[in-house]
Amino acid sequence: MKKTILFATAIALMASCGNKEASTEKNIQPTEGGQIVAYVEWDSLVSQYQFCKDYNELMALEYENAQRTLASKQNDLQQHMATVQKKYENNGYTTRDELERAQASIQREQQDLQELDARLSVQFNENQESFYKEINDSLQKFIKDFNKGRKYSYILSKSGNNILFADSAYDVTADIVKGLNARYKAKAEVKEKLKKTEE
Repeated sequence: MKKTILFATAIALMASCGNKEASTEKNIQPTEGGQIVAYVEWDSLVSQYQFCKDYNELMALEYENAQRTLASKQNDLQQHMATVQKKYENNGYTTRDELERAQASIQREQQDLQELDARLSVQFNENQESFYKEINDSLQKFIKDFNKGRKYSYILSKSGNNILFADSAYDVTADIVKGLNARYKAKAEVKEKLKKTEE
């Protein structure tokens, strides 16, 4: 039975990492095997940790900017196509070669638009990955310090139904969020980007 519990705990640890009044200073007793397990409500952490708020806002801004850029280029392409079509219908092309050059120009624009879409998508995904890595690194470093005086055997991430039952006495979310926010200092470029969105 103990092996099953330990295995389930290890599986939960490998899973992805309301402000509660829970405190780590409660009289928390070790389990039968001498282990103390705490957990963090992931949704609460993400909604209350200022780093996550800032970067979620930046990612939303980046996505909107990419969509605006693509929409503008798409609009330019459609206007160009309409101009070529109208000129063709009005017999504005005097030679076959002139018409083929106009069509080739449209094809280049279409290809450029597809390449831009792919580049923006790759860039967005890379930035998102970088954000997830940064939040994970930030959380791992903080939890290591946070746990020095507490000696939890495990601090699990509780998200959705990945833990079927959790006693709120072991919820350290509020303490983790408070500590993370106290340590967080937004980078200058992040402050500048966020400032521009407020103007």
